[in-house]
Amino acid sequence: MREVAELNGDGIAQELRDAIHAINEALGSPVSFRPIDWSLERREASGAALDEGIEATLALGAAMKYPTVTETVSPNQVMRDRLGLSVIHRPCRTYPGVSTNYTGKIEVHVVRVATGGTYEDAGMRIGYHSAVSIRVMERTPVEHAAHFAFRLAEQQRHSVVSTSKYTIQRAADGLFEEVVAEVATEYRNTAHSRELFDSLLAKLIIKPERFDVIVCPNEYGDFLSDMVYGLIGSIGLGASASYAFTPSHQPSVGIFDPAGGTAPDIAGKGIANPSGAIEAYGYLLQYCGERNAGRRLVDAVHDCIASGEKTGDLGGTLNTMEFTKAVIQRAIPVV
Repeated sequence: MREVAELNGDGIAQELRDAIHAINEALGSPVSFRPIDWSLERREASGAALDEGIEATLALGAAMKYPTVTETVSPNQVMRDRLGLSVIHRPCRTYPGVSTNYTGKIEVHVVRVATGGTYEDAGMRIGYHSAVSIRVMERTPVEHAAHFAFRLAEQQRHSVVSTSKYTIQRAADGLFEEVVAEVATEYRNTAHSRELFDSLLAKLIIKPERFDVIVCPNEYGDFLSDMVYGLIGSIGLGASASYAFTPSHQPSVGIFDPAGGTAPDIAGKGIANPSGAIEAYGYLLQYCGERNAGRRLVDAVHDCIASGEKTGDLGGTLNTMEFTKAVIQRAIPVV
């Protein structure tokens, strides 16, 4: 049994945690959890809370993270800085049963460099009329992201598109595209092309099914992830994974969390949609070597929603635990 860190947060975090524990138990406890209290109250009271979570995640190599409130310090930023997280992966596929403007089938993987870009520097004001910030692009995080993207594409027989504004941001985005192209030569059976970011956005809206794996710099990945999830009906659906890597570009730490926030307006009511947390747990299982169980779980979430078994935010009637039980029934094979 693999032990993983469990970073408990705020708002609906407790209800999501209860759902994941129920599923983990139903699956025969493929992982065990080392709980860390990352609620705002504890983080504000003691800096040791963040240290405890970081140390546990680093020691165990994997963590399930629940939504957290940010006031003075962002736990996500602390994790990126102290764990060396350099890649964020957002899988996005159509949820049959969710109302959308686009009716085709979408399956897009956004692979985002988690460092650099304009997010690395908050900038400064220059007098009354001007402001400036520095845009950073580093070779090593881009290499990690590119290798992750091509390996992901190889597994699923997909192609890779790299996207940036390389004709304008010739230094920073030029370095990004240069590194991705170098990595592409190591994966000769996987097609690679590049697109200007603004052109890519238009093509995604017109015909998103033409894209498979997209790798991009930090802020572009932030914009792109929300846009793609908007196409499938909600930016609160799905999950994300963040990784640190060895020098040979193998994941060394994985952190898995739902896409949605703390939802304080419904916290404690037992009606939160746990689908994102369940998918995050499914990706955690795959990372821990339980590939079949993880895939079954992610598929079960989609199957439940497609069949009308869904929570109120998606137009259904199920509460948090009722939806969780429906997923369990679909995810566990009948012997």
